[in-house]
Amino acid sequence: MDDELVYKIALSMTKNVSPQLVRVLPDCGVTAEDFFTLGMGELSLRMERITDSFRFPDMDRQEALFRAREEAKFVKRHGISVYSLLDEDYPMLLREIPDAPVAIYKLGDADLDVENFISIVGTRKPTVYGMEFCQKFTADLGAYFPDLVVASGLAFGIDSAAHKAALDNNLTTVAVVAHGLDMIYPAPNRDLARRILKSGGALISEYPSGTTPFAARFLERNRIVAGLSPLTVVVESPIKGGAMSTANLAFSYDREVMALPGRISDVNSAGTNLLIRREKAHLLTSAADVIEMMDWRPLGVKVTPRQRNLFPELEGSARKICEILKFRNEPITIDTLHTLSQLPVPEIMSTLVELEFDGIIHRFPGNRYGMA
Repeated sequence: MDDELVYKIALSMTKNVSPQLVRVLPDCGVTAEDFFTLGMGELSLRMERITDSFRFPDMDRQEALFRAREEAKFVKRHGISVYSLLDEDYPMLLREIPDAPVAIYKLGDADLDVENFISIVGTRKPTVYGMEFCQKFTADLGAYFPDLVVASGLAFGIDSAAHKAALDNNLTTVAVVAHGLDMIYPAPNRDLARRILKSGGALISEYPSGTTPFAARFLERNRIVAGLSPLTVVVESPIKGGAMSTANLAFSYDREVMALPGRISDVNSAGTNLLIRREKAHLLTSAADVIEMMDWRPLGVKVTPRQRNLFPELEGSARKICEILKFRNEPITIDTLHTLSQLPVPEIMSTLVELEFDGIIHRFPGNRYGMA
């Protein structure tokens, strides 16, 4: 038995142990092993300066150790990784949120610390509009970022659509669940969970095996969906719902939130429109909006003509010129545009005038051009 594994699992199972307490254990000279092997008097003395309201009786600690030994057998048997807040390899962004899980369980190979990581959430009863956008948006963004990781909650509706869109576009996807990793809920998504694991993705939970889902756990799960990612995208949601909870959590964590707008008469757009109106979310119309806001650079990626364009509102030479300018660090000259686009110089010049007039591009000194 791996004692270190047992101790860090047990720490997450002990009554009154919070993420705030775990973060300061090293400052008190207390390791996970110390927490369970020191006598009550010595432990209280070491931790006196950080807590005087809680005590950790031997009975509570021994009960947690017993449960942790059984859980350690389970995770070893099934190849599940366990990350403790005391570990250096605990997911970097998740560690930053104040209510981070003391420990999380991961089944699968997904890297949780990649730069291009987004969470996509939404209603369990989406419209065709939401489903089609989810598929197109994921395909567009994945075309520029093949290492993109898409996280969601494995629920019906937009969650499932996000996972499937990622899989359809050969992207890694992570499902955060509200139960132990010895089951899948909802049961009809078992095949989807298998596809996620087979494709190099992962299932994530803060709950040990034997933990069943109920309403409060779904709300707790939402903070992990929001905390893992620098950006949460809300595709469709009514005023009340799990997606709105996730968006508000992401906003409270000072993470970026984007929302798909919809008609004011549509119930499923009432939540997303509200997030935008209250300035808790940026308006989302395409993958280009994400790339611009997050300042992601698709280095070394060539997009084929069959892949969707990031500037659907533009056509012809205007679209081609904007695609070139979008990912340039510095303004460029007309000669450079001619070389890169293979468009005739007169056509480039007339198009630049139109784009500048529309406020899409900006002319810099030296007759160089860049996006506005």
